[in-house]
Amino acid sequence: MREESPGRQAIADELLINDDMPAAAAPANRNRALLLLLGLVLVGLNLRPALSSLAPVLAMVSADSGLSPALSGLLTTLPVACLGIFGPLAPHLARRLGSEKTIALVLVALAAGILLRTQLGLFGLFAGSALAGAAIGVIGVLLPGIVKRDFANRAGLMTGVYTMALCLGAALAAGFTVPAAEHFGHDWRPALALWALPAILALAVWWPQLNTRHAAGQGQWRVQGILRDPLAWQVTLFMGLQSSLAYIVFGWLPSILMDRGLTAMQGGLMLSLSTMVQVPASLLVPMLAHRCRNQRPPIVVTLLMVIAGLLGMLYAPTDSLILWAALLGFGQGGLFSTALSLLAHRSPDQHVAAHLSGMAQGIGYMLASMGPFAVGLIRGRSHEAWPLALLFSLIAAAAFCVGMLAGRKRLVGVRAEPIQP
Repeated sequence: MREESPGRQAIADELLINDDMPAAAAPANRNRALLLLLGLVLVGLNLRPALSSLAPVLAMVSADSGLSPALSGLLTTLPVACLGIFGPLAPHLARRLGSEKTIALVLVALAAGILLRTQLGLFGLFAGSALAGAAIGVIGVLLPGIVKRDFANRAGLMTGVYTMALCLGAALAAGFTVPAAEHFGHDWRPALALWALPAILALAVWWPQLNTRHAAGQGQWRVQGILRDPLAWQVTLFMGLQSSLAYIVFGWLPSILMDRGLTAMQGGLMLSLSTMVQVPASLLVPMLAHRCRNQRPPIVVTLLMVIAGLLGMLYAPTDSLILWAALLGFGQGGLFSTALSLLAHRSPDQHVAAHLSGMAQGIGYMLASMGPFAVGLIRGRSHEAWPLALLFSLIAAAAFCVGMLAGRKRLVGVRAEPIQP
């Protein structure tokens, strides 16, 4: 592979956002720390409702808007693709405006995108979904840097809190969108628009952070050649493939269950349950994996749980689906946390980890977006279960292959070098 261009390298360097900033043990005082914590939780709550609120009412939206299954697949794919496309813009915005102000502006964009998809017909539906996905992509890149900077001594705990908030937001949106639609006379538009309110609340609580000042970064580091490193690609592909299964669940699980005779509300509640179970799994699996020699055992176990849960959703008796939803959620929570841990375990230092994270998020999310789109194409031809079972199995098999490579106890073969002033 050819050398990375200076422009591409500059973008990669800026993915380091806050990794050279002096770590603060805690914000200046307890009140500011609590306010920042509350702000982080509320912002985290808003990173999934725009995605998980659509799935339970997708059939309603498709019927009302005249969407074909392929266009429905594109609608579920678009925000996921925007996560990968716009996430790398976050460092540019953060360096120009500051992370706090960037998050505030993007929360406005998120609320606007959620509202826009309920207006202006098909244009608003797709444009609003893209805008919401772009906003989530930018915030998702910035929040870990703020956690690292302001809670350096409690980064593990805060990351767990952040993950719990993210899963809770997804579960609430999945569980309450259909009841909201029924409350508004089976109208999906106000039910989806309601999820702009948490973004507005988060903006109000986050607003005091705009007055916070932080020191500038202390120098920069260069990491060259990561796009040519085989292990970096193995980690990236594993991140993308496991995310593909996750976003298939977010985008299509209620519709798949409705084909089996469940109501839209029951399908939404199954998605909500599966998402909630991810919370303890995302905390427990890394603790257990720490006892293993490498990450292969947790990858195998959680991936088997995921594919078993997905096949159970397709074939198991409907009165047992609650158990399969819980199994699916536990597997996906553990698989996601394991994939995140690979970014640190396979990197020799924090600078390489930042570049590997940027590569995995950008390329990985683009790969992940193909999963929901493929489901839409399949459902346009057949509502039988076996084509979906084949797709899920192929993605899981590919994730297993690259996971066995990425899970080995090795480091990527690139190193960080300081840029001389």
